[in-house]
Amino acid sequence: MATAAKTGLELRYEKIKDKIGARVLNPKEELLTGELSPAILDLMEEVGVVVFPELHLTDAEQVQFSNSLGGNADELAGQNQDQVFKVSLDEGKQQKNVVEYLKGSLFWHIDGTMNPIPIRASMLSAQVLAPEGGDTLFANTASSYADLPEDRKAKLEGLRVVHSLWCSGFYHTPEPTLEQLEDWQSKGEAEIPLVVTTAAGKKSLVLGNTAHYIPGMDMKESQRILHGLRDFATSEPYVYRHVWKVGDTVMWDNRTSLHKATPYDPYCGRMMHRTIIKGGEAWEVKKG
Repeated sequence: MATAAKTGLELRYEKIKDKIGARVLNPKEELLTGELSPAILDLMEEVGVVVFPELHLTDAEQVQFSNSLGGNADELAGQNQDQVFKVSLDEGKQQKNVVEYLKGSLFWHIDGTMNPIPIRASMLSAQVLAPEGGDTLFANTASSYADLPEDRKAKLEGLRVVHSLWCSGFYHTPEPTLEQLEDWQSKGEAEIPLVVTTAAGKKSLVLGNTAHYIPGMDMKESQRILHGLRDFATSEPYVYRHVWKVGDTVMWDNRTSLHKATPYDPYCGRMMHRTIIKGGEAWEVKKG
């Protein structure tokens, strides 16, 4: 167990699975001191997904907790004064264009693939649950990359991927209007390595529904590689399914975690509150 030097607080946790996930057992009062934040970040780096069962954070406490872990990043338009983004697919509770963006959450994705500096982590707290469905699946793209055969890793070396919002849009809206398509395409795209390496030397796959194609490669082969890697990274040893309880908070390493929600009725009232933690490291770490 990791111990905070100033107060002697100890981070208490249990591993969920060998390849992904840990459950923190400390009470809310200890977590909000900030003394355990370095140990929590180290744990997240190791396991990808950290679960805080039934913390019942208020919005202000969630912001405080996020700030202690590296600071809140700017959210989507429509955030409230508490810097907490309300995740809902109900157009009666959320702007229509935001709901369209959130439909992509039902498919495997990594947040911020088109940002030069991705967010460090996301934090989600359960407010209202869906009567059926609405679990969240996580997949560790660092542990899955580590388990690839060495010859396959060698073939991935140097490959790059173009990520785009308009690619992800076809997952939930296969027949968009021209207006929708032009709106998606206006959000731009980015080319980043297929295998990213952190400053600490950890490697992970960057995949998901924004991964469009590998430049310079036959499109059929490009799709076989991307979909094959996604299948591998989201196979049993590397996946954790979180079945929510009201008050649960889950945080995940955005650089090494694919995630998606399981299907649910968008008008059932399901509501999650999200904060995101600032990143300080670009997808491509410059050498030298």
